[in-house]
Parts: sequence; C-alpha cells; structure tokens
Amino acid sequence: MTSLSLPRVLHPRKTSLEVERELFEKSQQQALQKAINANEVPVKQKHVRSAIIGTFHTQGAKTFWAIASRLPAMDDQIVAWKLCHVVHKILREGHPLCLVDSQRHVKDLDEIGKLWSHLNDGYGKMIRLYSTLLMTKLEFHKRNPRFPGHLGVTPEELESIAGNDNNNYFEMSVEMFDYLDNILDLQAAVFGSLNMARSNSMTNTGQCRLAPLVPCIQDASKLYDYCVKILFRLHYALSPDTLAGHRDRFLKIFKVLKDFYNNTTNLQYFKDLISIPSLPNAPPNFLIQSEFRMYVTQEVVVPQEQEHEDEPQAEGNLIDTTESDHAETASTISQNVYEQILSEKEFLKGQCEKLSSEINSLVVRHRQELKSLENKIKRLETDLASKDHELIQEKKDKEDLVTQAFAAVQNKGSEQKAKDEKFDKLKDFYYKLRDEHIQTIREKADVEKKLKASDSKIEQVEKDRVTLELELRDLSEKVTRTEEQLQNASSSQNEELEELRKDKELFNMETEILRKSINDHCRERDNYKAELTVALQDKSNLELKMEELSNKLSDNEKQTCSLKETNEFQLREILAKSIDSNKDIVKHAIAEIDNPAFSALTCSPDYLRSLTKDCFSCLEKCTAVSSNNVAQAIITSNDVANRLSIFILHGGATCNTSHDINFADKMSESCKSLGEIVSNILECLKAQKDVQNIVKEAFVKLEEISSLADSISSSLTGENKENLADMLENEMSEMDKAIEEAVNRIQEMLDKSKAADSGIKLEVNSKILDSCTTLMQAVRVLVQKSRLLQAEIVSQGRGTATPKEFYKRNHQWTDGFISAAKAVATAAKFLLTAADKVVTMNGKFELLMVAAQETAASTAQLVVASRVKADRKSDNLHQLATASKGVTTAVGEFIQTTFMILSVCWYYIVLMSRTFRNYMIFFE
Repeated sequence: MTSLSLPRVLHPRKTSLEVERELFEKSQQQALQKAINANEVPVKQKHVRSAIIGTFHTQGAKTFWAIASRLPAMDDQIVAWKLCHVVHKILREGHPLCLVDSQRHVKDLDEIGKLWSHLNDGYGKMIRLYSTLLMTKLEFHKRNPRFPGHLGVTPEELESIAGNDNNNYFEMSVEMFDYLDNILDLQAAVFGSLNMARSNSMTNTGQCRLAPLVPCIQDASKLYDYCVKILFRLHYALSPDTLAGHRDRFLKIFKVLKDFYNNTTNLQYFKDLISIPSLPNAPPNFLIQSEFRMYVTQEVVVPQEQEHEDEPQAEGNLIDTTESDHAETASTISQNVYEQILSEKEFLKGQCEKLSSEINSLVVRHRQELKSLENKIKRLETDLASKDHELIQEKKDKEDLVTQAFAAVQNKGSEQKAKDEKFDKLKDFYYKLRDEHIQTIREKADVEKKLKASDSKIEQVEKDRVTLELELRDLSEKVTRTEEQLQNASSSQNEELEELRKDKELFNMETEILRKSINDHCRERDNYKAELTVALQDKSNLELKMEELSNKLSDNEKQTCSLKETNEFQLREILAKSIDSNKDIVKHAIAEIDNPAFSALTCSPDYLRSLTKDCFSCLEKCTAVSSNNVAQAIITSNDVANRLSIFILHGGATCNTSHDINFADKMSESCKSLGEIVSNILECLKAQKDVQNIVKEAFVKLEEISSLADSISSSLTGENKENLADMLENEMSEMDKAIEEAVNRIQEMLDKSKAADSGIKLEVNSKILDSCTTLMQAVRVLVQKSRLLQAEIVSQGRGTATPKEFYKRNHQWTDGFISAAKAVATAAKFLLTAADKVVTMNGKFELLMVAAQETAASTAQLVVASRVKADRKSDNLHQLATASKGVTTAVGEFIQTTFMILSVCWYYIVLMSRTFRNYMIFFE
C-alpha cells in the first residue's frame, strides 16, 4: 500500500463508461466548434455529420444544445448564421427526439433573431428570417408530431395523419403555406444580399450564404408535393368558392418557388450539392380532377457525399498509469494482458452492437413490409369487390345511354354534361384499373427481390452468430489463461489482480448479456422465417387474384372500346347540331340590324368598347380548340356565338346614335360582315378545320368596329366637350318636357274619348290611357330620383371644381347620361304616338307593346348611366332602384292590360263571325 501515490488514493479511478462519455462529449464539442465558427466559409458537412451521429448516440439533442448554448451566437453574426444552419440539419436528419428536445430552445432562437434583426446590413435580416423559419418548423412538428424531421411520409401516412378529415386537411394546408412562405422569404433575402461582384456562388462568402438553402429546398419540395395532393382532395370534397383563397395563395407560392428553383439551378455551387427538379410551366388546375392523374411527384436528389477522414482523436487512457516507476516496471506483464483484454472486449462489444442494430433494423423493416403487403392485399380485395360493383353499374349506365341517346340530342345542355361525366368516369376507371394492374405486377417483382435479399441476410446473420460464438469461446480460454498467469504473479500485484478480477466479472456480465441478446435475436429470426412462409403463401394467393383481375380487365377494355365508339358518334352529332344552333343565333343577330323596330334602340360607344375584350378572348380560345375535344368545341362555339351576337346587336344599336346616315350604314355593314366571319368560324369548328386565318379576319373586323365606335364617341363629345353641362341640362329639360307633354296629351285623349265614345270602345280606351298614365307617372318618379342621384354624384366627385369642370372631366359618363335622356324622351314620344294611333283606330296593339318595351329599355339605360359613378351605399341609389322596379312593374301591367284587351277583341270577333254564319245558315 505504501507504493500507491497520493492522487490515486484521493481520486478514485473513473469507470470505462465515464471515460467514454467524456471522450464523446469532447469529440462533439470539437466537431461543433469546427462547424460553427466566425470564419465566413460554408459549414463543413463532415463536422455536421458528426453532430448528427452524436444525436443518435445520445438518443436526442440534449448534448447538442448543451454545447450549442455556449457558442458566441449573440456576439458574432456569422456564428449565429451557421448555428441556424446546423440546427436545421439536426432537426431534419438527427434522431427523432431532436424535435422534442429542441422545443425547449424556441425562445433562444427567437432571442437570437430579435438581436440580429436590428442589423440593417450583413446577415442581420437573414438570421431573423432563418430563426423564424426554424420556429415555424418546430411549431409545425409540435402540431403534427407524426411528421418526421425530413417531412418524408407516404400517401397512406399522410391520410392517416389527417384522419381522413377535410377540416384537418384544410388546417394542415394553411400550416404548410406558412412554412413555405418562411422558406421563400429566407431565399429571397439570401439572393438579395448577394453582391455578384464580391460574393457569388463560387466564393467562400457567397457559399456561406447559399449553403443553408439546400435543406430549405428539400423541405420546400416535400411541402409543395403535399400541398398539391391536399388541394386536389379538398377540391374533390368542397365547393371551389370555399377554396378560392387557397388557390390564390398556392398560385403566388408556385410562382415564387419556380423562380427559386430556377435561380438555384443556374448556380454552379448547387450542381454538385443537390439535383433540383423543375416545376411545370403552369400550376395545377385544381378545378379539373383529371389533372391529378397527370401529376408526378418530383423528388429532390442529394448526391452521396464522399467520405473524408476525420481528424485523428487522441484516445484516453483506459487505466490509470500514475504509479511510481517501480510499480510500472513490476506490473508490465499484467498491464499488457489487461490492455489486450480490454481492446478485445471493446472490439467484440462494438461488433455485437453493430450486429444487433442490423438485426433489429432488418426485423423492423421486414415487419413493415409484411404489414404493408397485408394492407395492400386487403385493399386490392376491397378494390376488386368495388370494381365488380362498378362494372355492373357501368353496364346499366351503358343501357341507359343507348335508350336516352335521342333525348340527349334534344336536351344537349344537361344531358351532354351527364354523358361527359359518365364518359370521364369510364375513362378514369379504365386508367385506374390499368395503373393498379401495372403497380401490382411491379410490387410482385419487388416482393420477390425483397424475399431473396432477406434470405441472404438471414444466412449472413447465422454465419455472424456462429463466428461470434467462436470468438466468445476463444475469449473464455484467454480469460482462463489470464487467471493462471495472475495466480502465478507476485504478491505485490494483488491490488492490480483484484481490479482485474472485477473487470473480468463485469466482462462476464456483459458477455452473458450479449449471449442472451443473441439468443433473443435467434428466436426472432425463427419467428421471422415463419412470417416469411406465410408471406409466400399470401403471395401465391395474390398471383391467383391477379390473374382473375387481368381477365376481368381485358373484358372491361372491350366493353369500354365499344362504348367509346358509340359516345364519339353521339358527340359528333351533338357538336354539329349545337354549332348549327349557334349559327342561327348569329344570323338572327344580323337580321335584327335591318329590323325597323331596332332603329329605336341605342347603345353608348363606351359600352360597346367594353364588350371588345371578351370578344377577343373568346376568339383566341377558338385557336386552342383540339380536334378531339368535342366538349371544348361546343363550349367555345356557344361562347363565340353568344358574345359576338351580343356585340353585333350592340354595334347596330351604337350606329343609331350617329347623326351621319352614311357613317351609320358603314358601321352596320361592318357588323354584318363580322357576323358572316363568325358564321365561317363556326363552320370551321364544325368541320374541325384550322381557324387561324378566319380568326385573324375577325380580329381586324373587331378593331375596325371599335375604331368606328370611337369615331362616334369623338363626334358626339369632341366639339361640344366644353358645353357638356349645358347639353346635359338641356337634354334633361327636354326629357322632362316630353314626359309632361305625354302625360297632358294622354289626359286630353282620355277626355276626348269619354266625350265621343261609349260602351266597349270607351272602356278599352280608358284602360289603355290609364295604363299609359300609370307608366308615365312611374317614369316621372324615376327621372326625379335620377336627378337627385346625379346631383349627389356631382357634389361628391367634383371636389373644389365647378359642375361644368366635373362634366368635362367625366365626359364619357356625361355623354352616356345625355344619350339616356334622349332615349327616354324619344320613348315617351313614341308611346304617345302609339297610344294616339290605337285610340283613333289607326294603329295596332302590337305597336303599343313595342312602345312600352322601348320605354322600359330607355329607362333602364338611364338607370345604368346614373349608377356608374354612384356610391353603392347611397340612399338615392336605393330609391332609384326602387323607382326602376316601379317602371318595370308598370310596363308589365301595361303589356298585360294590352294583351288582355287584344284577347277580348279577338274573342268578340270570333263570336261575331260565328253569329253571322248562323244567321246566314238560317236565312238560307
């Protein structure tokens, strides 16, 4: 005992586990200090990899944060930037418990971001955005703990996480949008901070800034994929109006993300670090569910990094060597033996741990594969049952389609939609069945490969177990020989021998534990062989079901082909009849221009010009119509026919506002020419010919009509622009005079009729003139409300300017108001003339109906002109709308009264004709 030194007595020796723990913490500290330093160079991946391996060694990130918290992140901006990068890598690739352990350090990340956010240049803004991104990531995983750090989940796992609930999908998509917004804000700040003259992608400064974008790209790729799938699912279940905000937000993210990918792809620095897929030119259209089948998930590929030798680390002494020289010389033999035993023990322990981890991972992986195979088999069985039911249903639908073919032609609107849905359903069913068949064949090949690989791995495990038992036997023999040598040693080494015996006992305990672990793995291997046997049986059953499914698929393909031919023939007939109907609409619009009653209708050039944009857009759609897409051709032809016929009619109405007859005739002929060109376009769509040249002619003709309308507008307001206020006041006065004159004239006609007529004629004239009086009183109320609203518009819009300057500045609106006032005055005179002719028996009741409708149209024009610049919450506007409804009601009652009178007159005529015929028969 006297040979022991004082430090050895006072300080007990550390165990091997404590020494190993200290060495591990020291290596982790060195790796993090080398990875996170103040040098403006990118983080070396080998140091980050050491930190990631350390998280698996400690089963969490507590050691990492204990070391990272002592780094000077609050003193140096580059250290803070690199710390955020390393934390992002740890959260993505580290042990799953790193996400849990890092939740306690969210405030630390927030304080780092707030501190450096006050720095206007350098890394300040980027550090704040990066810390916000990390906090968003931790919050996302806190709300969705089943997402791993690298965000990679299968479609089944994604459905399980959301619980197949649309509300969960809705909330999850919003969280993913927020996550993507933070990523895109960070990348925008990084690219915005690059100075291409000093810090491009091939300099250390530029690479230090660009390196964190690699994990950001990996996260963004997964989030984009999940957002697309979730939005397609939500659009399948919910109405498009509910998801309008989601679509707008996704479109904005898509554009910025596409630019982000393009910027990173063009940089040389990223070519060796990551393979970035390119996004499509156009975002997915979530309103069309069939586009989801064409969507392909694009993975971001990170090439395997070359292995770099880590810097050599000094091994700590496993035993204490602080004894005196005399003790060291005396125990040389025992120390060598002890060191040999410890080295062999450490090597054997490492091999056992490695073998145990491989066996565990192999067992877990194959259990997961077996479970997935069982789920797929069950899913295929349910799909097969549903496919049989769908086949029976499709046969019934086919018979219904054949019986309802004629009805579908007559009711092409609703029935065409139903046929399209059924055809799409058949096509989707065919593609789905074919894809499942191909996928099943591929899964069969994968299962066979995995079974072969598992057999080879089991054989390798058996060989390793035998080798391990031999090594254990050799080691036991060495321990026995060591005991013999220790018994023959001198008495001065008793203390060392006692320590060796203790180590031997610990070693025996570890050996027993390892042997027990190997036995457990052997039992698990036997169980796994039994499970593989069951899987082989299931595979044989699956092959039989695949053959049955293939036979059913071939029968279904034949039925689908025959049904497809029938549907194509019917679709062609529907296309031809639809286009013929559209041509009739255009021809009717051309014929209406020459109708004398049409000459009383007017339209402002500004309104005609507003219709031009829609006409151009629908004509452009004609050039994109595919020859195979009948539905698109029908929709496009309907759009073209309706919009262009409306434009032609309004163009003819605009001609009526021109004072130059020759100019009006020229413009009406241009409208007719446009109608002929539209008919040619429809004929080309019907024959499935190229419409490029004819559409160009239509564009030229539209431009010509628009320029003519501009000429009318300039002629109306060009010279009189300065006197618009006086002109408006004069026209309003003339309108009031015309209405007042009409009311007085109707009253005079009523008085004359009462004095000169009697009986049925007096009653008819009284009802007609009373209806005219009621209508004109409603028009008078409408004009009064229009004047009040006009005064409110001028008072609110002119500011400090005079009313004349307001009318001059808004000359187009003033011109429309003048045109509306003229139309009302003209309609009042027309109604008065028609009533006079009917009362004096010189006119027809149809002319009176036309005059009433003309009055309603002119007042509607006045309402539209008044409402253009009015405040939507104005009381005068609401009163004007009420007065407009009163005019509409009065016109309806007027037409009803006229129609009733006309019916009574016909009844009396028929009755008198029958009476006269009976008298003639009697006299004969």
